[in-house]
Amino acid sequence: MSAPVGIVLLAAGRGTRFGPSPKLLAPLDGKPLVRHAAEAAIAAGLGPVVAVLGHAEPDVRAALQGLGLAAVTNARYAEGLSTSLRAGLAALPAEVAGAVILLGDMPRVSAAVIRGLAAAFREAGEAPAAVIPVRAGRRGNPVLLNRRRLAADLATLAGDRGAGPLLAGRSDLLEWEVEEDAVLLDIDTPEALAGARR
Repeated sequence: MSAPVGIVLLAAGRGTRFGPSPKLLAPLDGKPLVRHAAEAAIAAGLGPVVAVLGHAEPDVRAALQGLGLAAVTNARYAEGLSTSLRAGLAALPAEVAGAVILLGDMPRVSAAVIRGLAAAFREAGEAPAAVIPVRAGRRGNPVLLNRRRLAADLATLAGDRGAGPLLAGRSDLLEWEVEEDAVLLDIDTPEALAGARR
């Protein structure tokens, strides 16, 4: 099974809990937070990578300069996460069966984790609606969504929520055990960023 798998990098949100400065542009190890996630996406070597931009778009676009990805603008980003998710999925070619949804504020997720999600999806024969990384009994991110199986549900997403509510209670999910704590680490506050720097 070699079903095409693409990546949607969600980088449009305001990150209001972080404070007045754009969260995704905060420096970590000498580069903006969002660039860490984008570089992992490119290094995974899968299908197309689509970055969804919105808040502070010119600066976020500049932070992603020189990477082999496509950027799309979500003019409706203020309406919530669902609009960015839908915009990113719509920008992927139709033949892309699985989409890894990578959050721009998860700088420690490795290319190996992204590749592993794709491999688990392909080995399962495209059967699962989603592949979810699990670390120490906790579900994390990024999540791989089966675009074909979830198409109708994804079209109904609204407001400030991702695919989580669509996946709740489903029996056709594949939980994939990982050894990396990074799947549980997102940067929502300056304190979380300080912790990531240590």
